[in-house]
Amino acid sequence: MNKSLYDKLSKVCKKESPADLIFRDAHIFDAYTASFYDGDVAVKQGYIAGIGKDFPGDTVIDCKGKYLFPGFIDAHAHLEAALVPPNEVISAAAACGTTSFIVTPHEVWTVAGKEGIDYLLKQSEKSPANVFLMLPYCISPSLSEGHEAKFSSTDFFSFLKNPRILGLEELMDTRGVIHSNPVLWKTADGAESKFPGGYSSFLSLDSEACSLMKLQTGQIPKDFSYTLDEVHAGMHIHIKEDSAVHKLETSIQGILSKGIDSRSFSFCTDGKKVGDILREGHINHLIRRAISLGLPVGKAYQMASINAAECYHLSHLGVIAPGKQADLVLLSDPKKVDIEAVFHKGKRVEKKEKYPLPHCPKELKKTLHFPPLEEEDFHLPIFKQNSTVIGIQEGEIRSSRLQVNFRRSNNFDPLENPDYRKIASISRNNGRKRMCVAICSGYPIRQGAVASSLSRDCDGILVIGDSDRDMCLAANELLRTQGGVSVVSQGTVLFSLALPIMGLLTECGHEKAEEQLRLVKEKLHEMGIGTAMDPLLPLAFLSSPSIPEIRITPRGMYVIKGAQSRLLKQ
Repeated sequence: MNKSLYDKLSKVCKKESPADLIFRDAHIFDAYTASFYDGDVAVKQGYIAGIGKDFPGDTVIDCKGKYLFPGFIDAHAHLEAALVPPNEVISAAAACGTTSFIVTPHEVWTVAGKEGIDYLLKQSEKSPANVFLMLPYCISPSLSEGHEAKFSSTDFFSFLKNPRILGLEELMDTRGVIHSNPVLWKTADGAESKFPGGYSSFLSLDSEACSLMKLQTGQIPKDFSYTLDEVHAGMHIHIKEDSAVHKLETSIQGILSKGIDSRSFSFCTDGKKVGDILREGHINHLIRRAISLGLPVGKAYQMASINAAECYHLSHLGVIAPGKQADLVLLSDPKKVDIEAVFHKGKRVEKKEKYPLPHCPKELKKTLHFPPLEEEDFHLPIFKQNSTVIGIQEGEIRSSRLQVNFRRSNNFDPLENPDYRKIASISRNNGRKRMCVAICSGYPIRQGAVASSLSRDCDGILVIGDSDRDMCLAANELLRTQGGVSVVSQGTVLFSLALPIMGLLTECGHEKAEEQLRLVKEKLHEMGIGTAMDPLLPLAFLSSPSIPEIRITPRGMYVIKGAQSRLLKQ
C-alpha cells in the first residue's frame, strides 16, 4: 500500500472524510478466529478503510440480519477445463462469491507455451476477480519429449517477474526431487522469491522429500491416511470438487474423524464447467456441502478464504480487516450459503447473460499440425504371446496394466475380441506422424470411435474405437476442427464439438458447447459406454504422466510406479 492510498483510508477510518461504500449493521465473519461480530465496514477505493460505527458516506447497504464474509478463493483451478474462454468461467464463478482464483494453466502451457500464458493473462485482466497464475515446473521428463510448446528459460523467468504469477505448481517429477535433479533445482532456485507450489500425490509416497524442497501444496489422493502424511510434512492440501472428480466428502469425513485442525486445507474446483457453476454454484457449493457433512460453519468459511490466502501469501485477501482488499460476500444464511451480493474491490459483481469474447491470436487457433491420417496408421500387429492392455476403470482416472493372450495376427481386430478396443495417442505437433496404437479394456464402444484433444498434461489427442476406419475418421475430424471431440460410427461423423482455441476452448459460448457435449456423451452411452461412466473422462486422463498405473502417449506406453515412469517396448 502506498502512502497516498494509506492517507485516504486513514481519513475514512478517523471519520474525517466519507467512505465510498458502507456495509451497515452486518454480522461480520472474523476469518482469524472463525467467529462473528457486529459492526459497519467502510470501503474506500476498493479497500477496507475501517470497521466500527457511524462512518460518514452516501452509499450505504443495510446489512441488518445478514452476514458479511471475505470473498471466496479457488485455491487450484484449471480454467481451460470449462471449455470456454477464461473470462466466461471467472464471471460465472464471481457471481457465486469466488473473487480470487489460483490458476494452474498446465494444459495451456503444454499445447501453446508462452503465447498460451499471455492469452490467459490478457483474457483475465479485466475479469471481476483476482486471477493469479502458477507456472508448471515441468512434466515428467520421460513423457515430455516431443512437446514443442515449451518455455525457454528466458520466457520462464520473465514471467516470474509478473506480480500475477505467484510461483510454481504441479511438479510431477518427484523422482527429480528425491534424486536432486540439477535442472529442477536450478528452476526452483531461480524462482526462490516466488511460492514453491505442489506436486501430484499419485507420483510418490515421499512427501518428506517434497517438503524438504519446500513444496507446500498437494491434492487429496484416494487414501486420506496419505493426506495426513502430507499435512505432517507441513504441506497445505487442496480439497477438490469439480465436474468430474469428487473428493470433498472423503476429505471432510477424514478431517472430522481424525479430529484435526482444518487450517491446512482449502477448497478448489480444479476444473468446473460453467453450466455446473450456474446450476449448483462454485466454491459456495463446496462450503454448503462441507457444512452439511458436519464441518463447523466457521471452519468451512476459513477453508474458502483465509486458508488459501495464507497458503499463497496473499496478505491483502481472505479476511475482513482494515487495509485489506474489499472483496466481500453478503449472505442471508451462512449454512445454506444464500448469496445476496458479491463485491470485488468494493464494486458489486453483476450477473451477466452474455460474456464478451476478447480477441484471440490467430496462431492459437491452429495448434494441431499432424498430417491427415490413413486407416493403415491404426494397424496393430500382434506378434507376442502376451500383449499389454490398458485397463480403464469405471469412475476412476487411474488405470491398470493387464497382460492378455491374443491370437497372433497382422492387425488386432476388436470385433474378434469383444471385450477389448484399440486406443491411439497422436502427437499434434511436428507436422509429421507420431503416434502409438495399443489395446484397452473397460471402454466398450461399439460400431465406432471417439477422438478428443482434451488430454490432461499431454499435447496429444486420444482415439478409442473398434474400427480402424472410424478411428482414422475421428482423428481427421479433429484436424479439420482444430481440436475438440468427435464421434464417428460406421464411416459417418455423428457429432463434432469444435474447440478451435488451442484445441481446448470453444468460441460459441458455454450453453452451445455444453449442449453439444451432452449430445456427445449421450451418443457414446448409446454406443455402449455405461451410464455410470463419464465417457470423456478416460480420454482426458489416459495420457497424464502423473497418474498410475499405465499411460499412453505418442511416444509409447509408460508404466508409472511410485516416482518412476518406464517406457514399454512394443
